[in-house]
Amino acid sequence: MNNTVHTIPFINLMLAFIPAIAVVGILWRWGLGYGNSLYAILRMLIQLLLIGYFLIFIFKSDSYLIVGSVLAVMLFAASWIALRTAKIPRRVLYLKSFCSILIGGGLILLLITQGVLNLKPWYLPSNVIPLAGMIFASAMNSVSIAVERLDAEIERDVPYEKARVIALRASLIPITNSLFAVGLVSLPGMMTGQILSGVSPFIAARYQIMVMCMIFGSAGISSACFLTLVRSDFTDNVT
Repeated sequence: MNNTVHTIPFINLMLAFIPAIAVVGILWRWGLGYGNSLYAILRMLIQLLLIGYFLIFIFKSDSYLIVGSVLAVMLFAASWIALRTAKIPRRVLYLKSFCSILIGGGLILLLITQGVLNLKPWYLPSNVIPLAGMIFASAMNSVSIAVERLDAEIERDVPYEKARVIALRASLIPITNSLFAVGLVSLPGMMTGQILSGVSPFIAARYQIMVMCMIFGSAGISSACFLTLVRSDFTDNVT
């Protein structure tokens, strides 16, 4: 197989923004407020360009202190962003969000890097950081959906035990849909990237199985931990 990765020229990359701008235009035309989406696209562009240069430095550093610091920043940021939809002030729920993502994401990251991949050294940046990004992002999104649904159910005077079940089920909808669709509807990012870079589809499939299991696990465990920890915040809030 061809092991060369096709480099995308910047001028060609600009074409990829056409559908994104089209969506912004639709939002503007329908009066839905396009500012947030436009800001998100611009922020994505800046963040990815910066992280591209930053990762080059990290991958060359070979320092567990730098890798550990990056993981800590990712964890702190994911815990804060996960509460963006919460109606209770973020500062009230932040520690519980942090602990939930640390448990659900951190333990799975340890299992994958040291059990499945057996990385040496354990802090190998080119593997640990991308995997941590996928794991923490999955946990973050799941917690965010869980807290939004929990808020909605509590407002409807649903008992906490039932609201918690509904919230957990809702938080797992995106990743569960991905499990059903993978290989039939979509080839996920890691598998697609490996195939494009020349890796055998059989090897790429193994890595993708690992990824799907780890993001499903991090999503479910983090949401379950969060919904358990915040019980007093929501029950006291309604009484």
